[in-house]
Amino acid sequence: MKPVGFFDVLAAVNDPVLALGLLAFGLLLVALPLAFWSVSGEATRSVTAVRLLVAAANLSLTAQLTLRWWESGHFPISNLYESLCFLAWACTLTQLLVERSWPSPLVPAAATPMGLGCLAFASFALPDRLQQAAPLVPALRSSWLVMHVSVIMVSYAALLVGSLLSLAVLFTDRDQALQLRSSSIGSGGFRQAKLATSGGDLQLSSVAIGINEQLDSLSYRTITVGFLLLSVGLVSGAVWANEAWGSWWSWDPKETWALICWLVYAAYLHTRLSRGWQGRRPALVAVAGLVVIVVCYIGVNLLGIGLHSYGWFLGA
Repeated sequence: MKPVGFFDVLAAVNDPVLALGLLAFGLLLVALPLAFWSVSGEATRSVTAVRLLVAAANLSLTAQLTLRWWESGHFPISNLYESLCFLAWACTLTQLLVERSWPSPLVPAAATPMGLGCLAFASFALPDRLQQAAPLVPALRSSWLVMHVSVIMVSYAALLVGSLLSLAVLFTDRDQALQLRSSSIGSGGFRQAKLATSGGDLQLSSVAIGINEQLDSLSYRTITVGFLLLSVGLVSGAVWANEAWGSWWSWDPKETWALICWLVYAAYLHTRLSRGWQGRRPALVAVAGLVVIVVCYIGVNLLGIGLHSYGWFLGA
């Protein structure tokens, strides 16, 4: 793999698709330290600045994917570069939606590294031939392409962001016992009541939900959405595989790892719904799911094995 130099970056400026990807990378690169700075509580105004930077990066990625779609004439998922940019777009969009539920600096601090990492790998690590648009192979020339791939990628983004929020649960208030007062499904809509006496009269006051409870609730809801989308994506993929290859399931490496991913997050949801787990224990399961997604999405592609890989190492 040839390292990206200064002249390679200048050459990318001549390609508007690559330039928009670099612009999004630069915006997230500025947003990340501001997000960590705002977590310290020393710069409360930077929270709004981070949100605007992430939104601008998402708009840049939207323009990039739209332009690549217009230039190539097909959904921009023909190579690993486009796939990583689409994943970064979905991650930043998920991050913005999660922040609408809880505008805390912890959300961008936990989620921004994922989008930044995707763009860094796509822009500076991949060879030039994987950054250029390529015609689709005959098996991908189907109306199922947009349905299956987009749903799978969005599900990965939701699962990744939810898992990163679960990872944040493990690092916040580590010296305090975690006592969750939200509902068992993580809605965060309940408040524990506290009775107090004042002059012989009973007064009812609410108890605020803590940081860990908010993170746990948001991670659960985000992972739930991602799990449902992953289920839809697996079903649509099976239908597409039957049309393209005459088999519903071929135990392709990516199919196998996608099934493992589904099972891990199914176990996560099972522990919360049936066992009543909340907090750190299900967070460990979510972190394990994060590792499985990385292997399923990046590992299989880079090794160039199976029908779903883009073939980099072995195909180079």
